[in-house]
Amino acid sequence: MSFQNLTLTFQGSTAVITLNRPSKRNALSLDLMQELIGLLGVLEVDKEVFCIILAAAGKVFSAGHDLNEMVGRTVSDYRQLFETCTDLMQKIQAIPQPVIAEVQGIATAAGCQLAATCDLVVAAEEAGFATPGVRIGLFCSTPMVALTRAIGRKRAMQMLLTGETIDAETAADWGLVNFIVPADELREATLKLAKRITEASPLTIGLGKQAFYSQIDLDQQLAYKLTKEIMTNNAMAADAQEGMAAFMEKRTATWVGK
Repeated sequence: MSFQNLTLTFQGSTAVITLNRPSKRNALSLDLMQELIGLLGVLEVDKEVFCIILAAAGKVFSAGHDLNEMVGRTVSDYRQLFETCTDLMQKIQAIPQPVIAEVQGIATAAGCQLAATCDLVVAAEEAGFATPGVRIGLFCSTPMVALTRAIGRKRAMQMLLTGETIDAETAADWGLVNFIVPADELREATLKLAKRITEASPLTIGLGKQAFYSQIDLDQQLAYKLTKEIMTNNAMAADAQEGMAAFMEKRTATWVGK
C-alpha cells in the first residue's frame, strides 16, 4: 500500500501507523483523514493485526485541522471536513483492535481529540495537550466530545475556555494519558504495552473493546443488561473455553480467534 500522508510498518502483530506531514505539524487535512480512515478499514479485517499504534513524525503529534482548509470555504466544505473528522474518531473506536496513541510532542485541537479518542495513550515527557481554538475564534466543539469523556467536565471546560496547554504529567493526572516516559524510551514503552495486549485472544479483545464503548454512556441498569449478554456470548467462544482450561491446567493458551 502507498500513502501520501502516512507510513505503515509492522512489529509482529502490531501495526504502526505514522502521521507523516511533519512540515505541516501533522495537521489533519481532509486527505490525511480520508487516508487514515481507509487504512484503518483495511487493518480492521486483517487477522494478523492484533493492535495498532498511532504515532507521528517530527516534533509535533498533530496541530489539529489544517487551517489552509478552514478559511473562506463553503458550508458544504466545512460540513465535509467535520463529518470526515467525526468518521475518523468513530472508526478508531469501532475497529476491534486497540489503538494506542504514541504522543511525542504537542497535540492540539483536533490533534488532542485524536489522542483522546484512542483507546490508550503513551506520551513522552515533552508532550503537551491543548484545545486552543477559542483563541482564534473557533471553539473546539468536536474535540470536546472526546476530551470531556476522557477527563470530565470541569477539566475539559478549563482546557476549552482557556486554550492553555497542559503538560504530560497533568494529562496523566487528569486521565488523558496512561503512561509518561522519556522521549528516547517512547517507542519501546508503546511496543511493550502493545505486546502485552497482543498476548490475549484477539477475539476477546475485540469483544471487550466493543462492549466498553457500547456501555460507557448507558445508565448502570442498561449497562449491566447489555454486558451480561455480551459476557454470556463471550463465555461460549472457543477462545474463552481454551483460556479457562489453559489457566486451570497451568499451560499457555492457544488462541483460534473463535
